[in-house]
Amino acid sequence: MEWLSAENVVAVLTAVLGVLASIGVLWYERRVPRRKRIGYRVQMDTPIGGDAGQGRANVRLGLFGETPDMSDATLVLLRIENDGSQSIARGDYTGPDEQLHGLVVEFTERRVRGIAVTHSPGADHLMDHFTPSAGLRESGSLIRLPRVPLNRGEHFKLLVLLTGSRVGSPVRVTGGIRDGEVTPNKAARPDEKPPLFGRAARFITVALTVCVVTLASIILVRDDTPPPIGCARGELTVTGSTAFTPALRELAAKYGKACEGATVTVDAHGSTAGIRELADAGARSGKSGSPALVALSDGPKPSGFPQLRENRVAVSLFRLVVNDRVPLKNLTGDDIRRIYRGDIRNWRELGGPDLPVLLVSRDANSGTREVFQRRVLGRNEPAQSSRDCTTKDDPQAAVIRCELDSTEQVLAEVGRLAGAIGYSELRSGTKPAGAHRIDIDGRTPSVDTIATSSYPYREIEYAYTYGSPPADSLASSFLAYLSRGSGQDIIRTHGHLPCATPQGLRICGEG
Repeated sequence: MEWLSAENVVAVLTAVLGVLASIGVLWYERRVPRRKRIGYRVQMDTPIGGDAGQGRANVRLGLFGETPDMSDATLVLLRIENDGSQSIARGDYTGPDEQLHGLVVEFTERRVRGIAVTHSPGADHLMDHFTPSAGLRESGSLIRLPRVPLNRGEHFKLLVLLTGSRVGSPVRVTGGIRDGEVTPNKAARPDEKPPLFGRAARFITVALTVCVVTLASIILVRDDTPPPIGCARGELTVTGSTAFTPALRELAAKYGKACEGATVTVDAHGSTAGIRELADAGARSGKSGSPALVALSDGPKPSGFPQLRENRVAVSLFRLVVNDRVPLKNLTGDDIRRIYRGDIRNWRELGGPDLPVLLVSRDANSGTREVFQRRVLGRNEPAQSSRDCTTKDDPQAAVIRCELDSTEQVLAEVGRLAGAIGYSELRSGTKPAGAHRIDIDGRTPSVDTIATSSYPYREIEYAYTYGSPPADSLASSFLAYLSRGSGQDIIRTHGHLPCATPQGLRICGEG
């Protein structure tokens, strides 16, 4: 089910966690900040006596070494602070009215021998409260502290000299605070301010961050491309132009992925062959309707197929390619025509290397060849003179010329054979292995400049159906996909200009 997708689950969890965090913050604002709290922690507990049983070696000089009954002496530095969000007044300490003290410090198993009190910077007034009359006194293992008012963040320290037990025996502070508590501080280091956020707040922050990052990652990597308009189920075969095949394969894959139950198969054998296959399939179908077949053609269909209905899809650009052993970058239209007439048989006649010209062409079914003959040569190419592109089968032929079944074969042979020249669709300007593009009359094929350039080797790409397929058919839906939304983007990335674009409309309208 779509609502159980990963991004929806994460989004719901994030929302729930956000709601809980909001409730927690409200509870915290209403409850926790109103609590008064005194925290304490032992910042130092060290032996100063000479008793080896203390478990820590030390050296004593001067008064420490001379004082009697100090073999098991220890020094403890105890910090007591207001680490709540509100100030604590004398009246906030609870206990019988006749008692002056507010807190009691107990050193388990040890006896208090001396006390020194220090205060936080800027809190000199605290010292006025540490007097016997105010409640400061010690007896045995206890120290009773006065009811000392503490502003938020204020603290005082007790440096206590003790005897009678080892380092590390428990130290506890007890007392009552109205609407508050006395509790040990956990995780703070000496003289460090208490943490701004508690453990729960940090956990919620981390959890929310993880959820938001996860949700953002899913949104970034997922494919948000909307499905084609009018998705249809079924099977469809697309045939015809091999020049348009790379774009068709991606279009078919994206359509099939976006439209569940749709399978689009690309089986291209050339424009003319595709037109004939479509006409034959339509004739066989008779009155049963338009076959599930679309034929792409580089240029308009030949005459004699009145049943075929055309759809102008894009403007296709083509290029001449030569082997890298021929360093030429540009040929005039006249040079190209002389080469294909057989008037120029060696590249040195055009300022190139001493290599014979080899013509690597497409077969008679190729729309790319037909466009080249019509737009560039103004006539048909010469007859085939070689079957392997290297050996001249016709001794009377002016140059070696072979014919191949696909654009891929042409590009491979041109890259392999020194002195070879051929043609293919633009393919977004990609460079074939071992070969490079040749400009024509100084004009470079480019989708960006096709509307204003007079580059001659171009043609409209047509999609043909046998009659008009039903509006709810896969053929109709796929044809609409070619001219809308992401279909246009795919066509453009493959070096073609969609007819539905403003620039393409003008060119496609001119026919």
